[in-house]
Amino acid sequence: MKIGPKFKIAKRLGAPIFEKTQTAKFELSLQRGGRQGQRRPAQMSDYKRQLIEKQKMRFSYGVSEKQLRRYVNEAVDKSNQPVAVLMDRLESRLDNVVYRMGLAKTRQMSRQVVSHGHILVNDKKLTVPSHKVKVGDKISIREGSRVSTLFQTLKDNYEPAGVPAWVTFDIKKMEGEMKAAPVYNPSETLFDPEQVMEYYSR
Repeated sequence: MKIGPKFKIAKRLGAPIFEKTQTAKFELSLQRGGRQGQRRPAQMSDYKRQLIEKQKMRFSYGVSEKQLRRYVNEAVDKSNQPVAVLMDRLESRLDNVVYRMGLAKTRQMSRQVVSHGHILVNDKKLTVPSHKVKVGDKISIREGSRVSTLFQTLKDNYEPAGVPAWVTFDIKKMEGEMKAAPVYNPSETLFDPEQVMEYYSR
């Protein structure tokens, strides 16, 4: 998915949704913008606030408008708690699980890792980033890819402390597992999924 100028997008949305914008310099630019009389969130219409939250969600997970709308519709159809179902679907995407396991620094990088055929799911190569990973699925790095420059330094630089409890990854075996359903933690997101649901309910 082509995104565009990340710094400008993140500044417009008022949130560091890309790795390159997660810096003190970007935070300072937001503060300066506020001091120079830019609109405050309180002055926004409900529609615009919902639109911004929707865009934050889209760019955070790197999904298209069509994909996100489909996920929302499925969540509404399946449950009376659509937010939980929506977040479960986003977090269960193969590219996100690879990211959560610590195999890539960003979701964009993990999407490339999957698309280029480096990842196996239950010993089968999959190149579809949106593939839904299920509880019990085994995720591993393809044997031929382990010598790739993408993974040569993984063992030395791997940081298991950042891996959520619902996934595991054994760096020695170069494989992991989705142990449980993803757990949605509001403090980890830069958007409000309730506002996203409101946007699509219009």
